[in-house]
Order: sequence, then C-alpha cells, then structure tokens
Amino acid sequence: MVQITLPDGSQRQYPGPVTVADVAQSIGAGLARAALAGRVSGADGTSRLVDTSHLIEQDANLAIITAKDRDGVDVLRHSTAHLLAYAVKDLFPDAQVTIGPVIDNGFYYDFAYERPFTPEDLEQIEKRMHELAKKDEVVQREVWTRNDAVAFFKGIGEDYKAEIIESIPEDQVLSMYREGDFIDLCRGPHVPSTGKLKVFKLMKVAGAYWRGDSNNEMLQRIYGTAWATKEDQDAYLHMLEEAEKRDHRKLGRELDLFHFQEEAPGAVFWHPNGWTLFQQLISYMRQRHNEADYVEVNTPDVMDRCLWEVSGHWGNYRDHMFTTQTEDERIFALKPMNCPGAASLFGHGLRSYRDLPLRMAEFGKVHRYEPSGALHGLMRVRHFTQDDAHVFCTPGQMEEECRHVIDLTLGIYRQFGFNDVTIKLSTRPANRIGSDELWDRLEGALSSALDGMGLSYQLNPGEGAFYGPKLEFVLRDAIGRDWQCGTLQVDLNLPERFGLEYVAENGQRERPVMLHRAFFGSLERFTGILLEHYSGALPTWLSPVQAVVCCISEPSAEYAEQVFKHLKEKGFRVKVDVRSEKITYKVREHSLQKIPYIVVVGDKERQSGQVAVRVRGGGDLGVMSLEAFEAHLAEDVASGGNRA
Repeated sequence: MVQITLPDGSQRQYPGPVTVADVAQSIGAGLARAALAGRVSGADGTSRLVDTSHLIEQDANLAIITAKDRDGVDVLRHSTAHLLAYAVKDLFPDAQVTIGPVIDNGFYYDFAYERPFTPEDLEQIEKRMHELAKKDEVVQREVWTRNDAVAFFKGIGEDYKAEIIESIPEDQVLSMYREGDFIDLCRGPHVPSTGKLKVFKLMKVAGAYWRGDSNNEMLQRIYGTAWATKEDQDAYLHMLEEAEKRDHRKLGRELDLFHFQEEAPGAVFWHPNGWTLFQQLISYMRQRHNEADYVEVNTPDVMDRCLWEVSGHWGNYRDHMFTTQTEDERIFALKPMNCPGAASLFGHGLRSYRDLPLRMAEFGKVHRYEPSGALHGLMRVRHFTQDDAHVFCTPGQMEEECRHVIDLTLGIYRQFGFNDVTIKLSTRPANRIGSDELWDRLEGALSSALDGMGLSYQLNPGEGAFYGPKLEFVLRDAIGRDWQCGTLQVDLNLPERFGLEYVAENGQRERPVMLHRAFFGSLERFTGILLEHYSGALPTWLSPVQAVVCCISEPSAEYAEQVFKHLKEKGFRVKVDVRSEKITYKVREHSLQKIPYIVVVGDKERQSGQVAVRVRGGGDLGVMSLEAFEAHLAEDVASGGNRA
C-alpha cells in the first residue's frame, strides 16, 4: 500500500504505486481537470515539483498544483515557453532552439535564425501557438541517456542544444519532453497537455548573446507573458501601459531632473531640480538618524586590496569591483560596499560595552561593475549612494537592535507612501563564511525579532549574503509592482575577520555583533522608484519646486518678485516667472512640470495684496491673502513630513 498525505492532513491509501493524476481523480473530477503538477515531499523533508504523470511509489506528502498556485502559474509559463519553441520550429524549421526559462511575469526563449524576427513574425508565431494549444496534445516526459540526446540533436541540426547537453556529465540521465512533433530537453515539470495553455501573449524580440557571453554569437530572444486567467493578463498589460507612462527616464527628461551619457555609463548627471530632490532624501534621512541616535561617518572611496581580502569581498565579489594599480604596484579597489570601512572605524581604538549600541550611518558612494546590458536608468547603475548604517552591539542587544531597525524601516516607508511591504528572510547561501552554529544563531535573531513584533515574513532559502543572513523589505508601488529596497543583515563574521573587540562589563574582551542596514538601499534607485510611484507628482514636502509665482502682465511683475522673495525667506522652495508670455502658457508649462502650486498675480492681486492659487491637477483654491497661502503651504509640507 502507498499512503498519500494531503495538505489538510487527511490521508489516502492506494493498493500500489499511484500517479499524481490518479490521486487528483480520486479526490474529485474537478481537481483532476485543474491539476497541472504536484509537489511531492518525502520522509527526508525535501520536496519537488513533478508532472501529473509522476509515479509515487512510497508513502509521501502530496499537494496538487493548479493554476491558483504560484507554482502552477510558473508551470504554465514554462510550458508556454516550450509551446513558443514548438511554434517557431513549425513555422521556421531552420531556426535553432537554445533555452527558454521562466522569468518574472512570463518567459522567454532564445533562437538562432538567419534573419531578424519581425513584428509580423511574432503575430504569426502567437497565432500558431494558439492553434497548437487547441490541438490539446499530450506533453509526455521521456528519459534519455546523455549520449543519445547529443546524437539526436546533432542529427536534426540543433547544434546549440547539443552543446548544452555535451556540458552535462556523461553518466547523467536526462528528461526530455515531447509534444506532437517537438521534443526538448527540460527538467520539467510541464502541463499534462497543450490544451491547458490558454492565456498568453508574445511581447517583443531582443538580442541576447549565446550563454550570456559577448564573445559569442548574438541570438534572438522572444519574450512572452502567460497567466492563469485573461483577467490576470489584462491587469498585467494595463500595468505595463501605466509603467511606460511613469518611466522615470522619461520623467527625468520632462521634469529636467537628470540625464545619462555614453562617456560615463552607469553614472548620473544630476540637474538642479534632481539634485534638490536627492538632497531632500538625504536631509530627511539625516533627521530620522538623529532621532534614532545614529552618528554620521564617512570612509574612503578607494582602499587597498588587503582590506577587501580581510573582509572576504575580494574572494566573493572581485568580478564586480573596479580596481586600479599604482606605480609601486599596490592594488586598490573602489569600494563596492561600505562595510569594511565601518569595521575599520569601529576597530580604531578600544570600545567599551558602555559605548554600545553604536549606530554609525554613512551616505557612502559605492561603485559596482554591472554589465552594460544590465544598466537601466536610475534603477541599475555602477556609481551610486547608499544610505548605509552599521550598528555594533553586544550579543544581548542584538535582537532588540533588530526590532529597532525593523520598526524604523517600516515607519520610513509609510512616510513615502509605501504601506504594502513584504518582508523576506534570506538564509545561508552555499558560498558562505562562518560555521553552521553561527548561522543558526544569526538567523534565529532575525526570525525572533519578527515573531516578537507579530510581523509575517517569507523565507528566502539560500539568498543571504556570504557573511550573514538578511531581511529584505519589498515595497509594492501604486501600480502593483514590487521593489526590493531595504535590507538588514546580522553579522558576526566580519567582526571576527577584522578582530573587532569591546571591553565587556566583566572586563573581558568580547566580539561585537555587526548589523548592516539600509532603508533606501541605493538613493538613485529609490529616487527612480519614487518618481514612478507618484508618476512624477511628488508630495509637496519632497517636490524640488513647491510653488511658482507667475505674473499676468508686466505691471504685476514687481509684485510677483515680492511674493517670491517672501515665500523663499520663509524656507519654501519656490521660483518666479515674470516672462512676457500669456498666463495660460505659463500655467500650462508649470503644470506639465508637476509643480504642486501655481500662484498667479495680476493688477487686482497687487492692489489687494492677495494671490490666486491653483493646485496641481487642475484644482483652484481661489484668491486669498499671502499669509493665508503661506499657512496653507506650510500645513501641506508639514502633513507630508509627519512621522508615520
């Protein structure tokens, strides 16, 4: 007998080996029709996704995966990638297939073909995909030897696929998936039949180097998206339309905030308004640091290789570092992270337990080599500023300091309008430093802090930093996109490697705990996220220009200058427009600049000492005294600046 335990704890017995599909059928015909795959867990606690045709031969836990599950959507997407390859081979037999993985919200597949695919080709391919899906062909898993697979793909002219398989050990058994006349190498799982694939759309074609190496030939990458329901896909496509309108690179040009140029790839040229916004973020964070008893420090941008060898970055992060060599053959690196500098600061002089916790903040410029193809506006740069901090504390203070950082992080995000925040706990990676016992302790501190605060979180196994586990804070923006921003890492490895000590209450030398913390992460990236979240219409307290004063005619220009100077003296970020242009032109121009308030003055306002105020978005506050507008503006700024 084989005993299957279901997610609700119920158990079912079968007279012998049973497939996932058989179990689903025994539960109900509806579940059997909806089943896309299964998740099987054995006695050793490991689990894996399998096809519905998978034969379970021993007692096991089983979850039937449908399109309602995240795993089910991934199975749909991966199967649709294979359907794409099937359609391309059907329409363009000379095209060679390579790889086709699942990505966020969809999939892609890379092809080698003699000419570029056109938009008309994509339409034809998508149409053929729907035709193949309607045939409802069985997707069948087969087991092949590595040598047989190499011979097969070479025999049909699929040189890229053969090269992939030749890199696999010779004694390894491979899984192949067949649907109709198409067969492909894949771990799986896949949907039971092509008829399960109903909601998908091809999006675009882009270039991609074979195996990601620019020395190799260029392939064509076809991107697509696939969903469980048409409603889900429509919502995603609408989000893409909104994202295009909100693209921070477009807003950066329109609002005159920043630009990029070829001579400095991955670095930002900040214009006055953009730099004002950037400095507002720093000013705000300095205020929060001051309230939370942080001290601000600064460490060198360039440091000797030996420091990065001590920290472990040289061995684990070397490929992402910019380096230089001096005439005396010393090798230096532009810092990719601020941690070794912070450790060096703590280690300069002897600390007492009375000095702890020591919370050191730094707006450090860091430099990381990102491939040119990965650069993307403010979101992915090579030169950026981190709102970094390192907290040194005793082991007994560790969990409380974690709670302190978590609470501060969530409050700051609420201040910027991000109320939907997901917390992920990333645990030990395969490539790490430190013992398992140490990692148990550090991971336990983070999970205990979250549990003690009653906060839910997701586990992210194997995604911690090489020196310690971390929390990742993921923000959801106004159109439903997720952005990973803040992090909190708990570390005893760097204090060990740098020999950091403090004098404990008993007079003995002890090792401090080091917390690595960032709220924004990259200030450049957070600026881009803010611009897209607010579609450029930033809250008044953040706006580079909070109000513009416009005169209707030349006789009122002097009064406009007086209003401007008064508001500027009161500390508001304001400008004046006394050009000899029509007022309708001025209002339209400044509205497009998304300035929160447009103050209009003419002869009537000059004579009465009043101002007419328009609000961003088309609202009209009417005519009021200058003092009344000043009070209104101050209240608006203050309401945005209240602590969440």
